[in-house]
Parts: sequence; structure tokens; C-alpha cells
Amino acid sequence: MPLFLCYERSATTGIPFFSFGPGRGGGRRRRRRVKQARPPSPWMFPFTLSNTSRSQSQFTVMTASLIKNLRSNVQGARPTRRNARVRMMAAAEPTTTRNGSTPEPEKPLERIVMVDGETTTSQQHMGLPKTARPGTISVHGGERSGRPKVKDSLTTPIVQTATFTFENTAELIAYQEGRYQSFEYGRYGNPTTMTAEQKIAEMEVAEDCLISSSGMYAATTMLMSLVPPGGHIVTTTDCYRRTRQFIQTFLPKMGIGATVVDPSDYEGLEEALKKHDVSIYFSESPTNPYLRCIDVPRVSELCHEHGALVCIDSTFSTPCNMRPITLGADLVIHSATKYLAGHNDVLAGCIAGKTEHIEKVRQFHNVLGGVIDPHASYMLIRGMKTLGVRVARQNDNALRIARFLEAHPKIEKVHYPGLESHPEHEIAKRQMDGFGGVVSFEVKGGLWDAAKLIDSVRLPYIAPSLGGVDSLIEQPTVVSYWDQGPEKRAELGIKDNLIRFALGIEEYEDIEADMAQALDLL
Repeated sequence: MPLFLCYERSATTGIPFFSFGPGRGGGRRRRRRVKQARPPSPWMFPFTLSNTSRSQSQFTVMTASLIKNLRSNVQGARPTRRNARVRMMAAAEPTTTRNGSTPEPEKPLERIVMVDGETTTSQQHMGLPKTARPGTISVHGGERSGRPKVKDSLTTPIVQTATFTFENTAELIAYQEGRYQSFEYGRYGNPTTMTAEQKIAEMEVAEDCLISSSGMYAATTMLMSLVPPGGHIVTTTDCYRRTRQFIQTFLPKMGIGATVVDPSDYEGLEEALKKHDVSIYFSESPTNPYLRCIDVPRVSELCHEHGALVCIDSTFSTPCNMRPITLGADLVIHSATKYLAGHNDVLAGCIAGKTEHIEKVRQFHNVLGGVIDPHASYMLIRGMKTLGVRVARQNDNALRIARFLEAHPKIEKVHYPGLESHPEHEIAKRQMDGFGGVVSFEVKGGLWDAAKLIDSVRLPYIAPSLGGVDSLIEQPTVVSYWDQGPEKRAELGIKDNLIRFALGIEEYEDIEADMAQALDLL
């Protein structure tokens, strides 16, 4: 009966020890491993006992000899995974095959590589020289013999690296020619980030997706990549201030003009399309901060008739509430910092759409280098796992507080697409599954009446941003437009009594009670 000598490491101390197991591995688990036919390791070799009736003392002496031999053979070896058991078969005496011949010694572990469409092998470096000094070992120890296999990990691994290695020149050439799938350098891609990109592309029903360092980076690289010098874009009046600033101050340096229309001015859009060679129509939906909604199918039909692309910033809606590409848009952008990541701890942006458009943006992105860190990509992936349940709660909280505020005597007006009073309510009902987690409203009074309400609430934090699990509240006048002055703010349509309330996932009853007590103080 064959016996197996097991070389193991303690899960707590890491100290190696040896044990014996009878039979073909001693149980179901070993039989399963044998069936998998894993490639042999150069320090694993067969071992049998031809006479199992030896005395205990003889067996003990033989064991000591085996351990001494094994230690010399596995010097410097360690398990592929930390705390993992490594079973090793050591020869107590020369083994023979059934025909009486001595088997050939084991070959070193080889790595299969695809070159010119055919499989070839290259000998894997199994370890460092025994003469390696501590400074060298500290760099390469435990890694040269093969890094951990992570395909069985439930969570997506964080590939925290700036560059990627190749086994040989043939493999690198195969990669450059598209015959070997891998990564080259962190600015051009990362496995963790690629997983997040695939998740967003699938949610948006898009062919491809590119994740970058922020939402503004996604928007600006999109415009610079897809609008030629001397080109023209159409955008809307109600939008994020920094987007407007980029369109009005930077794009003109490239000779790019812009027509700004009201979100509901489709005649103005058609006139701009006829008058200019428009490359892109770019708008948020819902917009910031008045939550206007674009009729995406109508806009897409008009723009495509004139050869213009349609890009929708869907940050406020999320893929759970609206998928612009299914409505006719060519591209969709998100500040992934907001709902997608969802916990106010990640800065990220993304753009999704057809591969031909995303690839143009990606080429420019590879030059500029606005990449997201692999750990941030992992945080984004983890955040998106709860996107559905978070957005459902935020939709509900926002709709209920919007109705509460609309009925309150100290509130002048509420802006929320889920309310029948909203100018694009019917459009929102047709193309959205939920109306989002942001409510904007105007307090009766002026700047300091709105400030008093914000200072009186206890639950939300006073902070910019939105989409996280924590409720946030702000005055756009103070947070985003304080440097503009009253006249300029009035020109842009930013009212001093306007408040933007980004609902979190707290219990609604607590949100309403807190808002009610703050309103009582006005």
C-alpha cells in the first residue's frame, strides 16, 4: 500500500512539520486532486513502502531518513498560497513501474505560452540561487516560483501594480500583435479596473467602458477626443458649473464653438444642428441643480439626422433608473464618485458606449494618464454591488421628502422629476424607472433664510457631492457660485434661496422629522 509523506506549514506560526497519510492520499479530497492531474513540481517524487509489516522501530528510522532527505530537496520552497497545505511525496526507496523499470526523473515545471497560435513552453524559474543574499531575497523571495492563483477568490483581487511582466520576448511580441491577452503598463489598463469597466458597460448596455480618475476627466477627455479643432457642440443651460466653465473657457482655445439651449428647447437644438457642423450634443439628465430631464429619444433622433453624437451625463439617474444608450444615445458619462461608488470615499469617472467611440477616448486617455488607482477600482466594484438596493431606498426617500416639502407652507417651490408639478414629469415617467435621490427646493425668503434651514438640520452633512449613503445638503450659491456675485448668479439662474438635498439611505421617518424641526425654526 502506498504511503504519502505530507509536508505542511502551520496556519498560525508558519513553522513546517511532517506527517504521513495512508492509501492514495487518505480520502476524497486527495482523490479529487489526483483527478485534476496538476502538473508535477520538480521537488515532488513518488514514494512507496514495499513491506508494510516492518517493525515500528524500523519505520521510525526510515522516517527520520526521509525527513532529512526531504528537507534538503525542498530547501527554499514555500506553498503557493499562505497557510495552504502542500503535500509532497518523497522516495523512501527507489520506486519501480509495473514492468520493473526505474522511472525517469521529474522534469522542471514548465509554463505554457501561446506563440503564433501554437502552444510552446518555457522553463519557469523555480527559485533564487541558494547563495542569494538577504537584500536580493527581500526583493524576489516567495515570488519567483509563481504568484498565487486567484481565480477562485470570491472578491475581485486588487492588482496593485504599476507594470506587468512577460516571460520572454516571444510572449511580448504575441501581446503586441494581439495574440496573447495580458497587460503592459498601469496607465494602459489593469485587471481590477477592467472588471469595474465591464460591470458598468453591462449595466449601461454598452459595448465598452473606460474608467478614469474623475467625472470631469471623463467629460473633458470625451469632448477633446471626439470634437475636432474648429468643431461645434450643443449643451444645455442647466449643468454642472465646472462643465460649463470648460466649455466656455477652454474649448474656444481649440477653436471649438458651443450653442447653449434650454433643456426643453428642441427647436433651438434643431436650428443649431442646421447652422453648425455639430459633433456632439452633451447634456446631463437630470440636470444639476434644477433636475431638468432631456427627452433622450427625441434629441437622439434630431442629432443623428445631422450626423451628431449624443452624450448624456447620467450621474443623477444611475443605470438603475435610466440607461440612455437604450433610448438612443451614443455615449453615457458618470461621475462614479457619486452613486456608483456610493460611499463618498472614491474619486472616479467613466464613459460608456460603442467601442469605436470609446477607443478614441482611450487613446487620448493613454496619453494624458488620468488613471484610477487599482484600490479605488476595487472600492468602486464593491460599491456597485449594493447600487440597486441603495438607489431604491434613495428614490423612495427623495420622492417622499419632495412631497412633504411641496406641501409645506415655508417652501416656495420644489424641483423633482417625480412630482407632477415638474415640467418634464411625463418625460421622466417614460424613460426612467425611478426619479433619483436628489431634491432641490426653494425656501420662502432669501440667502440667509436658506442658510438658517441648512444650519438647523441635524441629520445631513453640509457638503458638496451626492449619491452616497449619507444625506448631504448644500446651497449652490455658497458652495459653487459664491465667487460669481449676485448679478452673475441671477444670469445663470442660481437663486440664493435654492437648496440641494442629496438623500442618503437613512430611515425616511428620521429624515422627515429632522427636516420638520428645522423648518419650524424659520
